[in-house]
Amino acid sequence: MTPIQDLKLKRKYGGFLFLAEDARGIPWLNPHRHEALELNLVVKGSVTYVIGKSRHTFKAGELFWLFPSQIHQAVERTPDSQYYVASFTPELLRKNVKTNRHKALLRKSPPDQITLHCMLSPSNLNQACQLMHAILKDGGDADILNREAGFGLSPGFRYEHRDSDFLNAVLAHVLLFCWKLQLEAEKPNPPAKLHPSVLKAITLFREGTAPDSLKELGRLSGASPTYLSRIFKAQLGVSLTEYKNSMRLDRACQLHKSSMRHMTLSELAYESGFKSYAQFYKLCRSRYGMDPKALFKNQSFES
Repeated sequence: MTPIQDLKLKRKYGGFLFLAEDARGIPWLNPHRHEALELNLVVKGSVTYVIGKSRHTFKAGELFWLFPSQIHQAVERTPDSQYYVASFTPELLRKNVKTNRHKALLRKSPPDQITLHCMLSPSNLNQACQLMHAILKDGGDADILNREAGFGLSPGFRYEHRDSDFLNAVLAHVLLFCWKLQLEAEKPNPPAKLHPSVLKAITLFREGTAPDSLKELGRLSGASPTYLSRIFKAQLGVSLTEYKNSMRLDRACQLHKSSMRHMTLSELAYESGFKSYAQFYKLCRSRYGMDPKALFKNQSFES
């Protein structure tokens, strides 16, 4: 069962907001969900998510919602991608949702069990971005927020904002304004359903039980290795190898930030599933534009 991600927000905050940018090295997280309602607004490039059993690609100008019951995972982002990520706690929702027009925002699952999303007009996109940007001004360093995925992957990190009253007021405005736009939008096209073999492979990766052998992975997923490779790439936009390496990098980040003992970079690489430190080094350079020592600069390592 997918665990609920703890956003670790202080009680005075009704949520958080930050601008996620691939160029800043935002981590690739495993499939997850959380009690807070999440809103994303793509302002540049595109992002591809697996949400439940479907794949969605959201482009610049598109707004999408993730309800507490929805297990989701970003599986691909364009190098130029930028998208606002806002989370709203149950407390903020209860305080601001009072009419039937907005009551769906209190649900654990989206209406009709579909992922809600819509394309904004240029004027509405500009207005939404202005609201969100107002929060960013007093919301902390962009590099740190991206490295911590907003809510904080490091045990000691907590989201901070200089004016909690202002933050909560504007978050409520963002919430209701974007919901108004969603209600007025045309019904979205149905998402692409994922092939059962792709879903099985994703589950194996998520559980950490996916074998290194493509032949064995195909057997466990119920497809030939060739077909599994082809359908996985076609549906997710990334190859099996790229997806597996993203999961390994995510595990390396989690180990680095949660380990109670000192680990060398080589130990971190092997513990994360890499076959060699050289492979780990090469992927870090390719994905983040820096070597592992620079990537994990907050802690001293020996290679």
